[in-house]
Amino acid sequence: MQVERPAHSEFYCSIMFIMYYLYLLRRESNSRETYIGYTNDLKRRLEEHNKHTSTERSFTQERGDWKLVYYEAYSAKEDCVAREKSLKQYGSSLGHLKKRIRFSLSIEN
Repeated sequence: MQVERPAHSEFYCSIMFIMYYLYLLRRESNSRETYIGYTNDLKRRLEEHNKHTSTERSFTQERGDWKLVYYEAYSAKEDCVAREKSLKQYGSSLGHLKKRIRFSLSIEN
């Protein structure tokens, strides 16, 4: 009896899953200005934040270049969104995170 193996692409689809990333950006020219967001594609999202040619300008696009200084990875979007909400709504959560990554937030990095 011969066992059929899945096609190459089917094999990869069955083991891949989407990750969601909570991220913190720091403005290149101002270490005190930060932005928190989430995405499933960090590289693309950072490029979008730094794009200065868009006709619809966003908060980050109007403020110069941004640098990724921190991220957390989640397999469930709901967990990622809840973490983003806690950082944006509760000052103590963001304060604890900034204290933990203070050297990453410094202007020299």
